[in-house]
Amino acid sequence: VQLQASGGGLVQPGGSLRLSCKASGSGFSISGIGWYRQVPGKQRELVATFTGGGNRKYADSVKGRFTISRDNAKNTVYLQMNSLKPEDTAVYYCYDHVAASWGQGTLVTVSS
Repeated sequence: VQLQASGGGLVQPGGSLRLSCKASGSGFSISGIGWYRQVPGKQRELVATFTGGGNRKYADSVKGRFTISRDNAKNTVYLQMNSLKPEDTAVYYCYDHVAASWGQGTLVTVSS
């Protein structure tokens, strides 16, 4: 399983970004992919993920601002991030919970 994360960058507070995680190889599960983030010196934390039955779970800190979605035909999971705050600055990783495989991470910096 290979997960290729992209879409990070520098954005001003209040701005938006969309991250993409494209899966390839064998054994991946699109419905099992979620997004995590990590700040230096802190533990990696769950941001958003799909749960059983097509439901979604979000960290309290991003509810109402971030949306996880997927395109099965493109083997891609997205994270739409709106109303970004400086505290959203982190390296964002996608993770396939079924295959237990991490993507390489993409840096999101929210700063004026």
